[in-house]
Amino acid sequence: MTLTNRAAFLIAASSLPYVAHAQDAQPATTDEQQDQLVSDDAIIVTATRRDGTVQDVPINISAVGAEELAERRLDDLRELARAVPGVYVVDQGNRSGTPIVFRGLNATGLGSFDGNNDGGGTVATYVGEVPLYVDLRLKDMERVEFLIGPQGTLYGAGTLGGAIRYIPAKPQFDELSGAVRGDAYLYAHGDGVSTDVGGTVNIPLTTDVAFRASVDILNDEGFIDYPFAVATRGASNPDVIPGDLRPLSDVNYADIITARAALRWAAGDLLDFTASYHFQEDKTGGRQFSQHRLSTFPVEIGKYESALRVAEPNRRTTQLASLEAELDLGFGKLVSATGYSMSEDEGQRDQTDLLIGLQYSYEAFPEFTAFTLEEGEEKTFTQEVRFVSDWDSPLSLIAGAFYLNQKIDSLSIEFAPGYDQFAVDEFGGVQLRPDSIEYYEPFRSDLKESAIYGELSYQISDAWQVTVGGRYYDYELATEQTFDLPLYRTVFEGDDPTGFVLDFEQGGQSDDGFLFKLNTSYEVTSDVLVYGTVSQGFRIGNSNAVGPCPDPLPDNQIICALPNELEYTADKTTNYELGFKTQWLDNALTLNGAIYHIDWSNPQIASATTNGQAPITINGAGARSRGFELSAAWQATEQLSLSGNYSFTDAALTELSPNIIPVIFPPGFDNAFVDGQEGDRLPGSPKHQGGFAIDYDVPVSMDWDMALSYNVYAQSNVLTRTGARGDSLTLPGFDIHGASIGFENRSGTRVIVYADNLWDAFAETGVRSTPAWDQVVEDINGDPVYARSFGTFVAPPRRIGIRVSQEF
Repeated sequence: MTLTNRAAFLIAASSLPYVAHAQDAQPATTDEQQDQLVSDDAIIVTATRRDGTVQDVPINISAVGAEELAERRLDDLRELARAVPGVYVVDQGNRSGTPIVFRGLNATGLGSFDGNNDGGGTVATYVGEVPLYVDLRLKDMERVEFLIGPQGTLYGAGTLGGAIRYIPAKPQFDELSGAVRGDAYLYAHGDGVSTDVGGTVNIPLTTDVAFRASVDILNDEGFIDYPFAVATRGASNPDVIPGDLRPLSDVNYADIITARAALRWAAGDLLDFTASYHFQEDKTGGRQFSQHRLSTFPVEIGKYESALRVAEPNRRTTQLASLEAELDLGFGKLVSATGYSMSEDEGQRDQTDLLIGLQYSYEAFPEFTAFTLEEGEEKTFTQEVRFVSDWDSPLSLIAGAFYLNQKIDSLSIEFAPGYDQFAVDEFGGVQLRPDSIEYYEPFRSDLKESAIYGELSYQISDAWQVTVGGRYYDYELATEQTFDLPLYRTVFEGDDPTGFVLDFEQGGQSDDGFLFKLNTSYEVTSDVLVYGTVSQGFRIGNSNAVGPCPDPLPDNQIICALPNELEYTADKTTNYELGFKTQWLDNALTLNGAIYHIDWSNPQIASATTNGQAPITINGAGARSRGFELSAAWQATEQLSLSGNYSFTDAALTELSPNIIPVIFPPGFDNAFVDGQEGDRLPGSPKHQGGFAIDYDVPVSMDWDMALSYNVYAQSNVLTRTGARGDSLTLPGFDIHGASIGFENRSGTRVIVYADNLWDAFAETGVRSTPAWDQVVEDINGDPVYARSFGTFVAPPRRIGIRVSQEF
C-alpha cells in the first residue's frame, strides 16, 4: 500500500482516534486480501451480513483492520477499545475480567466485577460467526468490528448494547505465506523483560483446499507486588508487620498461549467451508490492584503494591471448535455456523476480609487468613442458519434461526486454616475439621435458547432505503444449587469432620418475546450519508447461585438468599439513533457522528445477599443513556495525517430503584441497602472520552520507510457506584500518551520502537470494595486486625519496548 493512497485506508477505520500510516511495503495481495480491499483500500465489513465499507453501511460501526492492529500494536480488547468512540472497557488486568460498556449501559458498581468473566453481559462477542465471550488476543486477525446498538435482528445471539466481532484471517489458496513476530518490553515499575512471540503459516494444499495456523505466547512479567503476603496461612499473623511474611513480586504476571488452526475448502464460487479450532490459556498470578488508598494500614503502601495476604493465581482455558459453511444459491447465500466451546476456570483469592465482615468473630483468631478455591466449567453448543438474498430487486431479505444450549457447572470453596483449633481452644468447639473448609457452594445450570430473526429492506430510490427487522426469542433455564457450612457444623455441632450436607434446590425460569428494528438512510450526495435507527435489545435473566434462606432464620452463621434474591429477570433496551457519515476534500477528510437516546428497562445490577453478603444480581427499575459521538480523520499531506474522536455519555436512572446499593456502616460491618434515586448517574464509564493522534510517514531510502507517531487518550472521572452513593469512590480522569518510531522495508520486515504511557501516568481504572471497608478491628488479644479489601485497579505504567516482524 503506497503512501499516496493511505488516506483512503485511514477513512476505512475513521472511527479510530488514531490510525497507523507507516510503511507502504507489504507482500503481494492474496485472493482474500482482494476480497477485503476495494480499489481505494477501504476495509470491507460484513456486519450487516452484506459486504460494504464503513462509510456505506447505514448503522454505527467501527472496523479495525489487520494493518492497524499490527502497526498500533493493538493486542487485546483493552487496548483496542480506546480507539473506538462509545466503547469503554474497564481495565482490571488479566486476573479480574474485562467488563465492556457500550454507551454507558452499565448499572453495576465496579467493585462487583471482580472475578467476572462474561464481559459485563451487555455486549455480545463473536469469534468468526460463533458467539463466544473470550478476551481474545488479537493475533492473525483480518479485522475487528464494533457494532454499536442492539443487533438481535442480524445476529443469532441477542445483544443488549451491541456486539464485537473478531474476524480471523482465513486460509488462502493462492500462495504459501506466513509471518514471525516478536516483542520485548520493560515496565517502569516491574522487574524482568516481558516477551511476546508468535508466528503464522498459510499452506495451500490444493487449488481449493488450504490450511492456516498461528500460535502466540505472551510472558508478561507484571508490575504489582504483594509485600504483606503471609508465609503460612493459618499459622502466620498477617497483621504483625514486619512479621512472618513472604513478600511476592510482580504477581500480576500473565502467561497466555493463543493458538488457532483452520482448514478451508471451496468448490469454486458455489460452496465454501472453513473448519476452525481456537485455543487460549490465560495464567495469571494476582490482581492488577493497588491499595495505596488504605488509610488505616500501619505502613505506607506504594501505588503499585497490594496489601492482600495470599497469592491469587488463576488459570482460564477457552476452546472453540467451529464449522462455517456458505452456499451460493444464485439468488442468495445460505450460511451455516456451528460452534462448540468449552471454558474452564480455576482460581484462588484472598477471602479474609469478607469473612471478617460477616462479624462471626473470625477476626478474633490472630493468625486468621482465609482463601477460596473456585472452579467452573462452561460448555456451549450453538447453531445458526441464515439466508441473505442476492436477487435483482429493490427488495432484499435476511432471515435466520439460532439455537443455543449452555451448561454451567461451578464450585466455590472457602478455606479457613487453623480456625477450627482456635474455635476448640477459645469458643467451645467440640472437634476439628481437618480440611478447614468453611463454605462449600456448588451450582449447575442448563440454558436452552432459540430465536428466529430477520430484516426486510426496500430501496425506495437510488438514495433512500428503509429496513424493518424483528426477532422472536424463547428461552428456558433450569438450575440447581445449594451450600454448606462444614466447618461450623463439624466444630460446633459435632458432625462428620469429612462430610458435607448438600440439599439441592431446583430453580429456573423461562420467557419469550419479540424485538423490532426500524432503520432508514438517505444518500444526500455520494459523500454524505444520513441514517436513523430504532432498535431493541434483550438479555435473559438467570438464577442467583445462592440457596434459599430457611424459615425461620437461625441465629448462627448463614449465607442464603431471601425470596426476592433467588433470581433476576430479563432486561431490555430501546435505542434511538441519528447519524451521519461524510467525506470531504476529495476524500482526504472524513467526519462521522451520531446522537442517541437509549431507554433501559429492568436493568440487571450486581448486588449482595442480606444474609452473608454473597454476590447476586438484582433488577433496577429503569435507566436511560443519551449522548453523541464524533470521529474525524484527515490526510493533511501525503506524509502527514491526523485523526481523533470524542464521545459524550450521560447515563442515569429514570426511576427510584429500591435496595440496589449494598452498604456497610462503620465502625463494624453491619450491612443494609440504599435506594438509587431518579437522575443518579450510572457507574462504570466516563462522561467524556476521546483520543487524538498525529502520524508522519516518510521514505528514508529506496527500500525503507519510516513512520513517526504520537497519540493521546483521555477520559473524565468514573463513578464506581450509582449516584456516587454508598460510600462510593469516584475515580479521577486521566490522560495517557504514547509514541513510536517504525521502519518497514519492501520485503516485509517491520521494526517498531515504542513507549506506551510515555509520561508514566498513574491511572486508576476500577475498584474493589469501598472506602467504608478501610477499618481496624481487634483480635482476641486486643491487637489490631487491618481490613484490607478496599483498593483500585490500575492501568499499566510506562512500557518501553521493541517489536519486530517478518512476513514471507
